[in-house]
Amino acid sequence: MSVGGAVVRTRAVIGLALAQLRRSPGRTVLTVLAVTLAVLSVTVLASLGVGVVEKGEQGLDSAGRDIWISRSPVDPGSSGTENPISGAHGTAAELTARDDIASASPIAMYDVYLGTDPSDLQRRPAVGVQETHDGFDFEAGHGFEVDRETAASPPPDEPQRDEIILDPQVADELGVSVGDTIYVGTSRHTAEANELTVIGISGYYSQYLGSPAVTVPLGDLQAIAGTSGTDRATYLTADVADGADRDAVAAELGEAYPEYDVRTSDNQVQSMLEERTMVLASGATLVGLAVLGGIVLTANLFALVAHQQREELAALRAIGLSRRLLAGTIGTQGLVIGLLGGLLAVAVTPLAVIGLNRFSASVLGFERLLRTPPEVYAGGFALALGAGTIVAIVAGWRAGRYARIEHLQA
Repeated sequence: MSVGGAVVRTRAVIGLALAQLRRSPGRTVLTVLAVTLAVLSVTVLASLGVGVVEKGEQGLDSAGRDIWISRSPVDPGSSGTENPISGAHGTAAELTARDDIASASPIAMYDVYLGTDPSDLQRRPAVGVQETHDGFDFEAGHGFEVDRETAASPPPDEPQRDEIILDPQVADELGVSVGDTIYVGTSRHTAEANELTVIGISGYYSQYLGSPAVTVPLGDLQAIAGTSGTDRATYLTADVADGADRDAVAAELGEAYPEYDVRTSDNQVQSMLEERTMVLASGATLVGLAVLGGIVLTANLFALVAHQQREELAALRAIGLSRRLLAGTIGTQGLVIGLLGGLLAVAVTPLAVIGLNRFSASVLGFERLLRTPPEVYAGGFALALGAGTIVAIVAGWRAGRYARIEHLQA
């Protein structure tokens, strides 16, 4: 076939495809909307998966710690309430005394009961840290700091600072603000004995624990929990000294403290993801089902489109058009519909993500849970074009097999 003949055939196929689309505008619009929904489901779920991973990475980055030390078992499902590290302040002091460590501090997590009335308490996760840091983004009030001497000392038997930072949702539910006092305890019976003053409103740790959380000075939280004697913590975190190699320091700490799991911040992200394999597997399954569902829906759509055009295809076959040209005609329709559906889905995706992020922030306390890097849009658009065109060509090829005058007469 000459180049001129190929150009003529291509123009004829495109002309026939566009004519078929214009002839049935209602069917064309519905098909475009169906492709849009299929692609939108893929982009939204992909945005959710990307957002979950980035949240974990950014959380550790915001914490600004080079090395994370834990000890099995740490149960993420119970917010790490087992706190398997004992003597946390002493170990942190040992680490800080090393030349290759700039500072080290423990983190403890407990479930506490809190409320403005000892007879009406709610259960919330509480994080105990020695001081607040960058990234808290307080909606009101401020954080707390502990001097080096106090941080290196064993925890007191009684709360010393009597301060607490509340998640915004917790503050709303309790009807309190900065300066108000609430009761806090690790059981309903002990809460009445501990009155803490609200000094700040922030949801920093809520986004990582999956529910509205509160933040308390570490020593006070251990005193409230009654674990000051054993000085228990969930993690020990450390910053390496200037010029020290983070990986080498982590390896040396792993040899010096074989009872602990020592990881760099990068490895800690990987470990957290491995601990949540079921969640990741569920997310991957949802994305896979969304892609598969989109392809199946698109295949059914173009099979239906080809079936509804059987009379026109039979007429074109009767005047001598080959099955290849018929498949090209339906394939071109798939390309146009995929192009329009893909563009529409890409345009609608930011609106859907904004709405879902607002819902997530208001109900779950997660800010910007869904993320839309360029790869998400590119993947959705490629799926619309690729799957739409390929499926349409296959549907057109199969339709050309039966689009004969004798079959229509039967």
